[in-house]
Formats: sequence, structure tokens, C-alpha cells
Amino acid sequence: MVSIFLLSVIVFYIARLAPGDPLVSYYGERAEKMTAGERAWAEEKLGLHESITVQYGKWLGRAVRGDFGISYKYKMDVLEVIEGRVGNTLLLGGVGFVLIFVLALLLGIWCAWNEERLIDRAICKIGTVTSCIPEFWLSLVLILIFAVELKVLPSSGAYTIGKENDLGDRILHLILPMTVVVLGHLWYYAYLIRNKLLEEVRTDYVLLAKSKGVTGKSVMYRHCVRNIIPTYLSIMAISVPHILGGTYIIETVFSYPGIGTLSYESARYQDYNLLMVICLLSGALVILCNMIAQTINERIDPRMKGPDLTEDAEVIMR
Repeated sequence: MVSIFLLSVIVFYIARLAPGDPLVSYYGERAEKMTAGERAWAEEKLGLHESITVQYGKWLGRAVRGDFGISYKYKMDVLEVIEGRVGNTLLLGGVGFVLIFVLALLLGIWCAWNEERLIDRAICKIGTVTSCIPEFWLSLVLILIFAVELKVLPSSGAYTIGKENDLGDRILHLILPMTVVVLGHLWYYAYLIRNKLLEEVRTDYVLLAKSKGVTGKSVMYRHCVRNIIPTYLSIMAISVPHILGGTYIIETVFSYPGIGTLSYESARYQDYNLLMVICLLSGALVILCNMIAQTINERIDPRMKGPDLTEDAEVIMR
């Protein structure tokens, strides 16, 4: 809770000190034609006439009660605006995360099994190249090839107008952004799995098992892979915000109606209330994923729980 509070303070002050006019977001072009009196009335209506500290105090008081205000741009409750977009981001980021998790594991195992062979070296080089390509550039290239030249896939949106409930249409709109999400992160985790497996293969217990006649495939899948899975789970838990954060850029390029596009619009139009909630949700996600990773690490290695204060107190009493 302390982290969320500090994040809210930082975002609130930075957003209001940044250049821009939030009245333009709320009133559009009419804000530029307002007289001084009309502008003062409009600022008072939105609570922008008071000092930043007073504004934050009032915002915090309402937020504690679950009232995060209205979006200046959409003239709707902030939570309603986010509710209409969060499902798209969860679909893109969630499915992308699962694909990255599974494909990276399989690819890492395949490369480790074929260490230093032609297929391993080729995959390592291709993976290194693809992981270095900026996501926004890869997005534009895919749009140019598959949407502009070949015209086989849509270039933007989450669905075609009038086909909101068409599953096939939604899948078509997901293919390009999902490809960028997966390619942007796949090799990093696959390479991690490969290296972890190669370290595990060279440990003493594996050499002992092989000397006793246990097949290499059995050792790889029944022992090595099982031993690295907990570590891989903890790393992937920490990586959830990183992968979802990458979808924000991709959503903007593909005009995909998700939280990423919404965060860009809220920052661009000084939509303070909307920007605050998006930043707090992102921060809460980071904290939650770190807690999950810490829990997994503690299950793997109980020493990471820290000192047992009860035992220390008993020692002192003695």
C-alpha cells in the first residue's frame, strides 16, 4: 500500500506539472476561445483552480471511497472507460504471455538438446537478431507486408465494425499484434532456458546418472527440466508487467483499443483522472507479480524467507 501511495503522489504531481491544457481535453476547441472568466469557471468546475496539494488531497479522499472521477476526454466514469478496454489488453497480453511461456520452454529445450549443432547455432543467431528489432518497427513492417501489400490481414483495431461477436474476425485482428508480442520476447526466455539446462546437464548428479546407464533424454526431461521449472516460473512471474508493458507500444501502432492506447491518449490530452488509474493499475500489477515471484522463490529456497524472528527471540531469552 505504501508503494501505491507513493506512486499516486508522483504521478499526480508530474501529470499536473507537465505542459498542456486539460480544458482542451474536456471542452475541445472551445477551450481556446474562452474568455478569462469562462476559463476560471471551467477550471473551478473541474477542480483545477486549487493548489496541486489540495487537488491531490481531494482526489485521494474520493479514491479511497472508490470514486476516481470522470474522464475529461470521454465524459464518462474512469472505471467504465477502463472496463471497456481492459479485456482487449488482457486478451492480447494474456494469450501472448502463455505463448511466450510455452514456446520459450520448448525452444530452449530443443536448443539445449541440440547444443552446438547446426540447428542450435542457426536458431541462436536468428533469435538474437529478432530480439534486437524494435517492436514498433517490426509492427510497421508486418503491416506493410501483410496488410498493405498482401492484404490478407487487418492493420488496426480489435474487430471489424459490425462484427464485434465474430470470433474469427477477432482472431484475424489479433494475428499481427500477437506476432510482435511473441517475437519481441520469445528468444530472451528461450535463451535463458537453454543456458539453464546446459548448466544443469553439466552438474555432478547428471554425470553420475549417465555413468549408470540412464539415457540422456530421460535425464534431460525427468530431472534437468523439472529442476529449472521453478526458477523459470519465478522469472516469468516478474516478467508479466514487462510483457504487458510491451503490448502498450504495440497497441498504439496497431490502433488496438486496449489499455496501452488509452494510456497514450490520457497522457496526450492531460486526462488526469484516467491517467492516474491506469498508472496505479500498472503499479499494482508490478507489485503483485513481484510478490508472486517472491513466494515462488521462497518455496524453492526457504532461506530467502529471511531470518526467523521467533527463533532469534528464543535465543536471546536463553
